[in-house]
Amino acid sequence: MAVETRESRSAVLQELETGDRFLLVTHEHPDGDALGSLIAMQELLRSIGKDSVMYIHPDEFPLPHEYRFLPLDGLVPLPPEDLPDRTIVYLDCGNADRNPVTPSEGHARVVNIDHHHDNTRFGTVNHVVPQASCTAEIVWDLMRELGVEPSLSAAEGLYVGLVTDTGRFMYRNTGPTAHLMAADLIAAGVEPFEIYRRIYEGVPYGKLALLARALANVERYDEGRLTITRVSAADFAATHAEESYSEGVIDHLRALEGTVVAGLVRDRLGPGQNGLRKVSLRASDDRVDVSAIARAQGGGGHPQAAGFTTDMSWDRLVPFLRDEIAAQLG
Repeated sequence: MAVETRESRSAVLQELETGDRFLLVTHEHPDGDALGSLIAMQELLRSIGKDSVMYIHPDEFPLPHEYRFLPLDGLVPLPPEDLPDRTIVYLDCGNADRNPVTPSEGHARVVNIDHHHDNTRFGTVNHVVPQASCTAEIVWDLMRELGVEPSLSAAEGLYVGLVTDTGRFMYRNTGPTAHLMAADLIAAGVEPFEIYRRIYEGVPYGKLALLARALANVERYDEGRLTITRVSAADFAATHAEESYSEGVIDHLRALEGTVVAGLVRDRLGPGQNGLRKVSLRASDDRVDVSAIARAQGGGGHPQAAGFTTDMSWDRLVPFLRDEIAAQLG
């Protein structure tokens, strides 16, 4: 463990042990790692006698169907009135703009716990561990250090974060610690098949129908180096699909022979989103860092998985991506 990481770990542990009241938040459109980290951190703090609540903006509900089984005990519908007196803990949040809770100017304690390498270090204490497979792995490490044994529900939350952020242990961020963590959580009672079934099976028909449309729209450029598709608001409407049903589409593109970068462009839905598109990128070649492409448009992520929101048309977006990929490949 790097000296910087050891120091930030000690600083976070001190914040958790000395603070009295906490608010836990994560990024917009929370995924498995965000939710699992929230649940586990909530249990950690309550186990050591702290007043802790979680906040997710009401617009994020309903959550994606695969995560609705996760318990959110301690969730509040609004930031608490005593927010200025609480330590705000951001989990899995690369920058503060990805969450509707904004600390007041000069807010004394903001703890930033994350594993994204491009995290902006916006906290008063920043425990950013890029070598960790997921933020849940960092929370698991903190629980162990404080002697907190996870309940079954917290262990399942941690396992969901681990499984989803490592691509079922297939992504390059899957290190030895990820497997040690999995073994520890299984020993705590997690049933891997049950978690797999809840996340990846029981798929709503609308999700399958949306996938069919996305695959029908696939286009390839530059000998297939860029494989990309789009899903329009009309596609969502025709298939009666929720916005989260587009998750997983990009994995089919990434697996295609010859693909260096896979892209999914989908219309954003809901009030105030007209004309905006979410662009998700996945790299299958180490020569391309898609987080650098995403940052150029105000987004971010990991070298192999990143995204951004844009109002660029398809005819402008595709040339932009082709040029960015070509520039990195040289």
